Amino acid sequence: MKSIKHILILFLFVTSIVAENYAGLSGGFLRIGTSARSTSMGSAFTAEMDHGFSAYHNPAWAAFNTDKQVGFNYQTLSLDRRLAVSSFSAPLPPTAGVGVAWLSAGVTDIQGRSSSGEKTEIMNTSEDAFFITFSQRIKPWLSVGANFKILRNQLPTNDGDLRGSGLGFDIGILIKSGKGQTIGLMIQDMSSNYQWNTGDIYDEGRPYKDEFPTLYRIGTKYIFNNFLFVGDLGFITNHQTFMDILPRAGLEYVLMDQYYVRGGYGNNRFSAGIGMDYKLLKSHDSRLDYAFSMDIAGQMAHIMSYAFHF
Repeated sequence: MKSIKHILILFLFVTSIVAENYAGLSGGFLRIGTSARSTSMGSAFTAEMDHGFSAYHNPAWAAFNTDKQVGFNYQTLSLDRRLAVSSFSAPLPPTAGVGVAWLSAGVTDIQGRSSSGEKTEIMNTSEDAFFITFSQRIKPWLSVGANFKILRNQLPTNDGDLRGSGLGFDIGILIKSGKGQTIGLMIQDMSSNYQWNTGDIYDEGRPYKDEFPTLYRIGTKYIFNNFLFVGDLGFITNHQTFMDILPRAGLEYVLMDQYYVRGGYGNNRFSAGIGMDYKLLKSHDSRLDYAFSMDIAGQMAHIMSYAFHF
């Protein structure tokens, strides 16, 4: 027990040393996470399938789908922020898988003000990513997958909406190295960016590009009795230099093969959650999950997810 305690203290210490506010960089809504299950386990799902959202953390998982999956997720965040995800994936026999997803984030009830400080209209901002996924099993234990992303950003101003658009790309590899153990590799946001043209709003505006940081991740999962451990390590770059390290880890305990208790740390947030499987049309075809998370600054989030397979 002492050794586990020392490892945990070292993990938190290293995290606090290397932590950097990379969340303010473009594409931050793609690094928050998706489902309640994954968030409650620190989003350390590079090597674990997120039921109903199989392509988000690693598109290579789509090739291991044995049935069709749909998922819906909604997060309420502090400061009037929200994040919603809808996802569908399906096997493509004999050895492939496909999927589509829509991830939407935004802020509501923003009080607009003029240059003199007078109140104007109430504004809303939104960012959207549309995922198209394809994955192929190379070997029974090895798959490769990719996400192609269409990106949109709507930024309101007093002079009209400023819109950015762009494309993005992810690639993932999955290795089933043994019974109950999997290794995952992921490169997230290769060449992802927003293209803007402020000349549409301002007389002295011009075109420019916002590039997303690229995140390289390696992760593993391990099943032992009723426990599932997941962990991964991410390296964030701005395409030229190393920026940050992102460690994530989580644990899930299964009760009566139907109920789940979870906890984890990742994306600079501590989190916990519960979930349950139940029968809608057939045994264990539906899953309902809830998670609560809090970051170091005390900002809280509540996440609800529903997944169904058929």
